[in-house]
Amino acid sequence: MQEPTRILLIEDEPSVTAFLCAALERSGYRVEPAHSGAEGIERLASGNFGGVISDIRMPGNVNGADVQSWIQRHRPDMCKRLILISGDTANLETQELLARCGAPFIEKPFRVQHLLSIVEKTFGKP
Repeated sequence: MQEPTRILLIEDEPSVTAFLCAALERSGYRVEPAHSGAEGIERLASGNFGGVISDIRMPGNVNGADVQSWIQRHRPDMCKRLILISGDTANLETQELLARCGAPFIEKPFRVQHLLSIVEKTFGKP
């Protein structure tokens, strides 16, 4: 039997993390949460994932743009397996990142079915 797709979820809001983990795990994915961009990069550097879901706007020194840039430099194989999420689409930096990287984007708030549809298209079925 094939292992479920392992997803790294980088999200700083605990309630959003819990919600996304539950929804993805119910659908058959294996989820490992990281609560900051820096923690996400540490996990990416030391592990293999079938995909990454990252919030764009996070407190601290490392945000979603930094995660995307790190993936592009150090794990280019993951560039096509990155989904970005944010509730701040009016921000110019967010708009520039989305235009530059071309990763699928999900705007908060979103419906679970929309998330799962994008996840399945990007990472494949669990």
